[in-house]
Amino acid sequence: MPYSKKKVNNCLNIRDLRALARKNLPDAMFHYMDGAADDEITLARNTQAFNNYELMPNYLVDVEAVKLETEIFGQKLDLPFFLSPTGMNRLFHHEKELAVARVADSFGTLYSLSTVATSSIEEISAAIDGPKMFQIYIHKDEGLTREFVQRSKDSGFAALCLTVDVPTAGNRERELFYGMSMPPKLRYGNIIDFLKHPTWTSKLLMHPDFKLANVVARKDVIGKGVISLMDYFNTQLIPNVTWDHAQWLIEEWGGPFAIKGLLTKEDAIKAQNIGASAVMISNHGGRQLDSTPAPVDCVAEIRDAVGDDLELIVDGGIRRGTDVLKALALGANAVSIGRAYLFGLAAGGEFGVLRALSLLKDEVARGMALLGTPTVKDIGSKHVRLSKTSVKS
Repeated sequence: MPYSKKKVNNCLNIRDLRALARKNLPDAMFHYMDGAADDEITLARNTQAFNNYELMPNYLVDVEAVKLETEIFGQKLDLPFFLSPTGMNRLFHHEKELAVARVADSFGTLYSLSTVATSSIEEISAAIDGPKMFQIYIHKDEGLTREFVQRSKDSGFAALCLTVDVPTAGNRERELFYGMSMPPKLRYGNIIDFLKHPTWTSKLLMHPDFKLANVVARKDVIGKGVISLMDYFNTQLIPNVTWDHAQWLIEEWGGPFAIKGLLTKEDAIKAQNIGASAVMISNHGGRQLDSTPAPVDCVAEIRDAVGDDLELIVDGGIRRGTDVLKALALGANAVSIGRAYLFGLAAGGEFGVLRALSLLKDEVARGMALLGTPTVKDIGSKHVRLSKTSVKS
């Protein structure tokens, strides 16, 4: 049975797409996407924190023509949100990262590709003409890091993003409980679950291309077979990444550069001082250190500390258009979404991602009209306040 476009169209919000993704995916795949570290306090906080803020509208404003355009990384985007790098999209749908990139391109927004993607730098470059960012780690093999930089330059990527919050892998207990493996394997313990999801399982057998596409040609990295994500992290990435590494990579790249995974004003100032053009305020979707603050709760303090010269992106917990507006009003230049589009991908492939972005775009446009802000630049601190009845999660 193919994925149902009717069911996707019946999804009225990101929460509905998550529910449909849950129905479509075997347990291990869904909980890998949906889960987080330890007690998942941060995972819950990322979304709940938005509820602590109130939007303060101004009326009698001409909002007949609401414009969602913004600029980030020197690129003009048609939306104030873009797509975060997420690993191994093939786990959720056989159309994988290519489907996501095509939708981002059609919406005129930026697509970010993960180092541990199941589509390569070159495949994404060939598939879309729009702005692209490559997410990178510092590898033990400096030559491999340099290779990623050069390939990104050769493929026309507009920006580079260094993820810094993975000195070791987080303790994701849902993955352990449900027996997550990469590539997925039929075993005695999961065969019934796989059979309950015939569409996904049939595609597993028809398209068994579960590989880290950006390193598949490097036999010194993957050996004779497919390397698992944890093996890749443990064998290829250095655990002691420092500011010196980040500055070296900024100079090696020589263009728009984001550091992803910072939460404090002190770290944001350091990023600014070494030449980063942007900071993605992020806790890795709650998948690394549990009990960290929600990114949206950090943005105002960081903005006050760094001024207007450093671009700030809120990465984490975006589920509604009003979440986007709150982040912008608190001082973000843009937001990035991860799980929101992955729910769409798992719900219906490229069509599901299209639905996810359409819902968010419509919510942002409607929210801007109701807020009295005809352009993104009109959204400011006067449009948001901490709720007097808020309870910190």
